[in-house]
Amino acid sequence: MNPWSAWEQLAVALRIHFGRSQRGASLVEYALLVALIAVVCIVAVTLLGSNASKKFSSVGSAIR
Repeated sequence: MNPWSAWEQLAVALRIHFGRSQRGASLVEYALLVALIAVVCIVAVTLLGSNASKKFSSVGSAIR
């Protein structure tokens, strides 16, 4: 028996078993996208927030 044919049979069996419903896969994909967007937003706010804070501090001290 060719070892590749065993992998092909396993792939076909997995597609038959898990291929019936795409709802779970779609839910996981959307959850991963939401998590990635949240991480990007947190990083952006953190970086921009610290830069904005420094800028406001320098402007505030220049006004005094």
